[in-house]
Amino acid sequence: MPKQSATQQISRVSRPRLYEQLVEQLMDYIEAAQLGPGDTLPAERELAERLGVSRATLAQALVALEVLGVIDVQHGTGAVLVYRPNVPSVLKGLREHRSRLPEIVEARSTLEVKLAELAAARRSDADMKAIDEALDAMAEEVASGAKGARGDELFHQAVTAAAHSAVLGQLMTFIAGMILETRLESLGQPGRPEQSLASHRKIADAIRDQDSAAAAAAMMEHIELVSDVALLKDVALLKNG
Repeated sequence: MPKQSATQQISRVSRPRLYEQLVEQLMDYIEAAQLGPGDTLPAERELAERLGVSRATLAQALVALEVLGVIDVQHGTGAVLVYRPNVPSVLKGLREHRSRLPEIVEARSTLEVKLAELAAARRSDADMKAIDEALDAMAEEVASGAKGARGDELFHQAVTAAAHSAVLGQLMTFIAGMILETRLESLGQPGRPEQSLASHRKIADAIRDQDSAAAAAAMMEHIELVSDVALLKDVALLKNG
């Protein structure tokens, strides 16, 4: 059997998974500092200096841990440890989250665009009031410096209710947990809460005007906006690398 050339024997090196590296560093820090549930991590500036990374990079890693439920990032308080899992389980959860992101986006673009279309055609005055109240709730959160995640969730729930479709509503309930993952990650991007709120207002205006085509188009535009997240880009890099 002929020998393989040196070039043939060299396997391709995969792209470094930066999120995994930094998440692992964070978990090592949590372990070394003996932090337990309820303990608060140092401020981002201090933590970034300790880890030798930029605050922007650290913020993305913290969002990843928040998505996995390891920490709870509270406005005005900081990152609070929810539980302290081992590093392998966190990395496994991160990989699983990253791999299912495209399918979550696909499901949202299928279900929520139709829901917005139906909401414009079927909404009642009470439905419109619920949508406006959700917008106000998110606006208050964003104005205070928070991500607006609760208001964001209320808005999408109000649009779903306004569609008056029991089956589509059940499907949305089924994927609610997965949508929460993308919501936390999207709203963790710089400037995204304000962009998302403006996008919500555009959807609401179309529903208010009972313009189904405009509502569907605005929701599709919104899903494309909120799907622009760092981990999803990482998925594309890994697939194309």
